[in-house]
Amino acid sequence: MSDTPIATTPTRPYMVRAIYQWIEDNALTPYLMVDATAENVQIPTEHVQDGRIVLNIASRATGNMSMENDYIHFSARFGGVSQEIWVPLQAVIGIYAKENSQGMFFDPNE
Repeated sequence: MSDTPIATTPTRPYMVRAIYQWIEDNALTPYLMVDATAENVQIPTEHVQDGRIVLNIASRATGNMSMENDYIHFSARFGGVSQEIWVPLQAVIGIYAKENSQGMFFDPNE
């Protein structure tokens, strides 16, 4: 048996999708906490606080949601104006339910 580590994909995108589905299945509101200073983040910067932004990613609040292994992409309204949001998965700090704060937070150095 070889001691060479097997290359695997990161678990973060799978965990984000699973927690998102659990939150939606329980009729709660999924919030995504994002490192707004990370590269390639496309968000409304006027809503950033302390280098972070919290986004409501409920299916009723977003359009054309796509959660891939590299990015989360959707459209959402901010101040009545529709905007395209792009969040690289490595910029996701956590996903949790608004109502009870249950969810998962990630090590930013992962």
